[in-house]
Amino acid sequence: MSAPTAGGRLAILVPQWPAPERVRAAFTLRDGGVSTGPYQSLNLGAHVGDADAAVAENRRRAGAYLGLPAEPAWIEQVHGVSVLDPDATSDATAPSAARDSPAALPLARCAPCADAVIARRAGRVCVVQVADCLPVLFAARDAGAVAAAHAGWRGLAAGVLEATVAQLGIRPGQLIAWLGPAIGPRHFEVGEEVRDVFLAHDSAAAAAFAANARGRWQCDLGRLARQRLTAAGVGAVYGGGWCTFSDPVRFFSHRRDGRCGRMGALVWLGEGTC
Repeated sequence: MSAPTAGGRLAILVPQWPAPERVRAAFTLRDGGVSTGPYQSLNLGAHVGDADAAVAENRRRAGAYLGLPAEPAWIEQVHGVSVLDPDATSDATAPSAARDSPAALPLARCAPCADAVIARRAGRVCVVQVADCLPVLFAARDAGAVAAAHAGWRGLAAGVLEATVAQLGIRPGQLIAWLGPAIGPRHFEVGEEVRDVFLAHDSAAAAAFAANARGRWQCDLGRLARQRLTAAGVGAVYGGGWCTFSDPVRFFSHRRDGRCGRMGALVWLGEGTC
């Protein structure tokens, strides 16, 4: 489901998954912001060359539209497997991106390096930024925790989804996951070396690669993610199917455009009882 995109209004995708009522989630689209040029218009990425003031205003607009309880825990994504768990640190040492107001936020310059974020209590907002890589949101069936993971092919191959499940510390069968928009298999061409990495981990990954006429492979990130989640014990997986490359009206795509903005996949716990 998405809000209207006509007239440049801020728009989102709302995950359709059987998450508990306390769990709130959204995926921002590219309309409704103030950025211009290749970042037009709701660019949430502070690391792509856009003006800090524009990014800060875009983040403010997204937060107001979504009714976020706090500034999200913005991270510097490095295609690895590190998982940020702000609730495992004291308030004094928690990353400033999770504490400061948008006006005070120094954007990318102080964001901690990680590729997944966990929240175990209301008031923490998890977010990952994407423009072709696969965002994966997690929720515990009892609303005890949520998480967001950034799964490009490198992070996916390295085990970012498994690391997120392990860090959550919840029985995998009690988790549900949602796959957001990512580059689709028709447009994601990779070399033999990428396929080899996945097949070395699990021969079943071969089903996610189709040979093309150029001697390379079309890669299905969503299928690889579902395989990894199933193997990790997370059998309830929803979403998927949107292609960022093929829909320039709604989505940024790095592979399509080169310089471009970033969309946000967010999940948080609202107030109330489980």
